Amino acid sequence: MPISRYSTAGFVASRGSSEVRVHPPGKEKSRRLAEKLVRILAPGRGGSLYIRSELPTGKGCASSSADMVATARAVQRALGTPISRAALARAMSSIEPSDGVMYPGIVSFYHREGVLRRSLGGLPPLTIVGLDEGGRVDTVEFNERARAVGRARLAEYEDLLVGMERAVASGDLRSLGEISTRSAVLNQERLPKENLGLMLEMRRAYGALGVVVAHSGTHLGLLFDSRSGRPRDLSTVAAELARHGPNVCVHQVPDLRTTSAFLQPLA
Repeated sequence: MPISRYSTAGFVASRGSSEVRVHPPGKEKSRRLAEKLVRILAPGRGGSLYIRSELPTGKGCASSSADMVATARAVQRALGTPISRAALARAMSSIEPSDGVMYPGIVSFYHREGVLRRSLGGLPPLTIVGLDEGGRVDTVEFNERARAVGRARLAEYEDLLVGMERAVASGDLRSLGEISTRSAVLNQERLPKENLGLMLEMRRAYGALGVVVAHSGTHLGLLFDSRSGRPRDLSTVAAELARHGPNVCVHQVPDLRTTSAFLQPLA
């Protein structure tokens, strides 16, 4: 589910060297992607990649995926050669399991294989009032952990996914909140959140749609319908969360049914 925070990238192609340099230097995944794409689209060339991101790293907010999609768009523009979303998704997944942010709107996506399952559409505007529990999660290491999942649990996850697809298609925010809350509870089996109990209590107290968590990150929060949420109420929620940790965040999910912010073309 996209939020209104972004990564921006610029790419300057050069001749005489196939090396790709990235600024800041820590954006190694994006550098590797740019190098891979340039090798395919313009063999023998290199360049300089510049990235600016509003997303925190290692928190489960898809910062690396956003960086890499921005990188692909910058390389595409610099070289004048189109890159399909499907090809980009596969290239990104060869570097690390990635979110499907190369596709517009809300999607279900096989993050290890880099394959779109289904485009779900958009929802009315939403607000997430969240808490970062601290630390970082390494996406690659996290997805390499072996775990056994029983048939009953797999069936429940499948039911949740099908229910989510229906909820998004119909704009059913109440069902969406119930599904996200159940998913958050199930995720305790794999990556427990210390403050999940607090969030479940606050959901009831403040009438939130549901609880949401970064399934491979450190964030969790309460989901509100932006159309009915009152700023004073959200400020009270944020103030209460601040008593349990200093890293309170508010994310906006724009109205994906009308916005063009996520429709910037890839081939």
